[in-house]
Amino acid sequence: MPQFSYKARRRTGEVVEGILDVADRSAALMQIERLGLFPVAVESAKAGVMAISGSSRRQRTNWKALLPPTFQTALSQKRKPKLQELATFTQQLANLLQSGMPLTVALNSMTHLESRGIPADVSRELRQDVMEGRSLSDSMSKQPRIFSDLYINMVKAGESSGALVEVLRRMADHFERFAQVQAKFTSALIYPAFVAVVGIGIMFFFMTYMLPKFLSIFEGMSVELPLMTQILVGISDLFSGYWWLIVAVLLALVIMFKRFQATPEGRRRIDQWKMGAPLFGKVIKLNLFGQFARTLSTLLENGVPVLTALKITEQVIPNIVVREAIAKTREEVTDGKTIAQPLARSKVFPQLMVDLVKIGEDTGDVPGALKNVADTYESELAIALRVLTNMIEPVMIIVMALGVGFLLLAVLSAMFAITANIAR
Repeated sequence: MPQFSYKARRRTGEVVEGILDVADRSAALMQIERLGLFPVAVESAKAGVMAISGSSRRQRTNWKALLPPTFQTALSQKRKPKLQELATFTQQLANLLQSGMPLTVALNSMTHLESRGIPADVSRELRQDVMEGRSLSDSMSKQPRIFSDLYINMVKAGESSGALVEVLRRMADHFERFAQVQAKFTSALIYPAFVAVVGIGIMFFFMTYMLPKFLSIFEGMSVELPLMTQILVGISDLFSGYWWLIVAVLLALVIMFKRFQATPEGRRRIDQWKMGAPLFGKVIKLNLFGQFARTLSTLLENGVPVLTALKITEQVIPNIVVREAIAKTREEVTDGKTIAQPLARSKVFPQLMVDLVKIGEDTGDVPGALKNVADTYESELAIALRVLTNMIEPVMIIVMALGVGFLLLAVLSAMFAITANIAR
């Protein structure tokens, strides 16, 4: 009977080592999990077992090599899941492990559960890697499009502490919160975007189709059109006769903007403008500060070292201005200083956040302080989004009313001119 040496952790985090007489590696993993342990490493006394396993795995998937390179690339890439999809996957895995299932059995069950956005192949590959002796975090690191550095480091912290289920539940809650914030942003912008698209479509149709037919009435009449009507005619001629030029100019502006945005200085200026923009600036800043506090709190709460947590948080934040402030904070923390002091010196983060973090450092509960900061800014964000939505709706109505009013006045003033000419 082959022998397998193993290293595992109890739920309390204690490391356990031993030797098992079992038929193969899969049986060794099953035996370790039956003992209520979390396997960290499993090695066979016979050399070459891992190589044979890897070889057989390559043979099973070797048919992909027969496909053209384009199809191989398309098959190997997985779509990046949405936050809600990732939250559902994480919650399902936590529920299975909480019920007492061994990790390999739980991952096998995940291939049959409805987990929208994350293919069953992901769970299948994770299970295969774990059965070959890898940890769950190492297995997830092989699929960076699905699992971010935040996710992997959280799982690694859960494995080290023996509290993987609790960490998974916290992550599910973390992604759920961010998904809700994204949903609020989307719902707040749907109505204004719909009104804008419909309004522009109606104006374009009127200027290019309806107005030329109406103006044909004036042909042959020695009537001087009012100034407002002449302006409308000029705009109509521009849209109908030079639409291609308008499209070309718009495309050129978009290309120039994209190129400017691709440069570091351009990205910085755009992000600065976003944070200072009227109406939207406050909403963007509240979202960024809440995201920073929530992410850093979640990482620190689960035992991730502060420098690693700051680096991961820096990668998660999309705004380059805030990211540079986090990077400077991380450099100063390396010198042995607290988080609150460099946060204050960055002049990016609000004083409320700095004060609460300082209180957390004094009381020894920085994750709790950051969680309070995140709750505060998420509550303010919800209020700001409602205010923004309530302000955008009347503004859009006023803009549409002005546009329609301009069209009506231009047309009616022309008709009044004809009537007055006939009356003479």
